[in-house]
Amino acid sequence: MFDNLSNKLQEVFRKLKGHGKLNEQNIKDALREVRLALLEADVNFKVVKEFIDKVRARAIGHEVLKSLTPGQQLIKIVNEELTQLMGQDRAKLVSAPTPPTLIMLVGLQGSGKTTTAAKLANLLAKEGFKSMLVAADVYRPAAIKQLEVLGAQIQVPVYANLEEKDPRSICREALQRARSQGLTHLLIDTAGRLHIDQALMDELKDLKNLLTPHEILLIADAMTGQDAVTVAERFNGDLGITGVILTKLDGDARGGAALSIKAVTHQPIKFVGTGEKLDGLEPFHPERMASRILGMGDVLSLIEKAEQALDQEKALELEKKIKERSFTLEDFRDQLKQIRNMGPLDQLLEMIPGFSNLKAAKNIQVNEKELVKVEAIINSMTPKERSNYKIINGNRRKRIAKGSGTSVQDVNRLLKQFDQSRKMMTKFIGQEKKFGKMRFPF
Repeated sequence: MFDNLSNKLQEVFRKLKGHGKLNEQNIKDALREVRLALLEADVNFKVVKEFIDKVRARAIGHEVLKSLTPGQQLIKIVNEELTQLMGQDRAKLVSAPTPPTLIMLVGLQGSGKTTTAAKLANLLAKEGFKSMLVAADVYRPAAIKQLEVLGAQIQVPVYANLEEKDPRSICREALQRARSQGLTHLLIDTAGRLHIDQALMDELKDLKNLLTPHEILLIADAMTGQDAVTVAERFNGDLGITGVILTKLDGDARGGAALSIKAVTHQPIKFVGTGEKLDGLEPFHPERMASRILGMGDVLSLIEKAEQALDQEKALELEKKIKERSFTLEDFRDQLKQIRNMGPLDQLLEMIPGFSNLKAAKNIQVNEKELVKVEAIINSMTPKERSNYKIINGNRRKRIAKGSGTSVQDVNRLLKQFDQSRKMMTKFIGQEKKFGKMRFPF
């Protein structure tokens, strides 16, 4: 996400760091490039103008020109203004004083509304809340079936009534059931259209007046860029949304919608979709996103993902094995699985500070298929081979390659890398003996 914008902004700042001192002309030239980068990223032109004016006002004053590190100070200003542009602080969901909290999900067809409803219910379930999904799209039977299938996958109840054609009646019945069952959240998947029309807005207004929801969240497709901003502006003007969920952000290399919606609608982005799986929905943190755009990483999000995905008991067991020099290919495979559970590899690496700079400088290509290949090779080994890789001779390597659909060279490469990893771990153990007890971050 944001690849194009991120690369261009980082190139601008690399040039600036080459100057020992900055003057107004340096800053003017740099901001012209920043402006072009934002416009090419499909950021709203009014938003770009206001953003550049704010950065310029701060940059040509004492804050940058009198600084000991003017290049770094300008990056700091851009980072702060980007954060401000996207909302400054994370916007959390409103909680009803008396449950259930009513959340209306609105948007156009194709934006990912039904899937996002299930993703949000899944996220709430992980936080200990009890939700119910409501199939209020009476015009598209496939939407009802889709919601029921998704609800079953995440073990969240779905209220649907195929006989009823009035979404108000469906929502009224669902609300009564949610109250009787003591549920904390009611997530209403409303009908969409291919485009905004009066009939759609009238129906949504009727539901709003009936339910008085605590949240009205617009589901907007990030990949549509300025169209997503236009849709958000229209929904907010006609309906009064309380926030936005941007879907398909992981596939958006430009980032225009994420950088424009808050400024245009004055409503926050609350969540972003980062994958097709039902755990691919994350709270939106403006300050973390600004850091990622500028190549500064996002360590906090990386830690949170690790805490959610990694098994703490296995981590302690692994630490013991490393110390006892009994780390095997079986353990290696388990670690790969846990890493893959954290999400797409390219997204994880982008959270590491400086990785995007290294990726651009060295032209590094992140290939998720390599992890799949490694796992297939280890799966083709016998338990004895996994526990003692040194017995894997030429004939065994040929059999493993054939069984995993790979080449002998692939098997050789894996075994060499594994051997090097074990040696590196042995060095860590040596350092521990020399300098005292350390915790292994595995």
